[in-house]
Amino acid sequence: MKKKSEKQKDMEVLRTELAKAKNVFLTGYEKLTVQQDFELRKTVRGAGGSYKVVKNNIAEKASDGTLSADLLKNMRGMSSIAYTSGDPVALAKALTVYAKANPTFTFKAGMVEGTVIDISGITALATLPSKEEIFSKLLYVINAPAQQLVTVMNAVGRNLAVVVDQGVKENKFSA
Repeated sequence: MKKKSEKQKDMEVLRTELAKAKNVFLTGYEKLTVQQDFELRKTVRGAGGSYKVVKNNIAEKASDGTLSADLLKNMRGMSSIAYTSGDPVALAKALTVYAKANPTFTFKAGMVEGTVIDISGITALATLPSKEEIFSKLLYVINAPAQQLVTVMNAVGRNLAVVVDQGVKENKFSA
């Protein structure tokens, strides 16, 4: 059993991390094996997030004054949190894929940019394209008109060159 000073230190560390986190997913981890837990942590790290198994009362106290206070209030059962200040879509996708492979891992709720979402919101978030995909599509849309303009401008010169070449071949240009 941890001493009160150790619990206080854990709570302060968690409070610091929750203050930085813009996106938090509250999950249940009952009946996960050690190997499954290891894979989950690896998956979350790969998505740019962090994962902690938390005591409900410590998480609630640590979240006071943070964006995640509403989410972590009145927690029940065995709980864990996955959080990130980066891309929430990447973390939601990684957790959803993991949950499909391991049905004992469940979602309870989530928070994205300060807004609490339910399980259906997490599922919807996981179906969105990632930031990189959205940026690449946006760049394509921005770049397409410029590319078409350059193609049209090059066509004028190319067509002129073809006409001059045909005129030379047929001796249409004589002095």
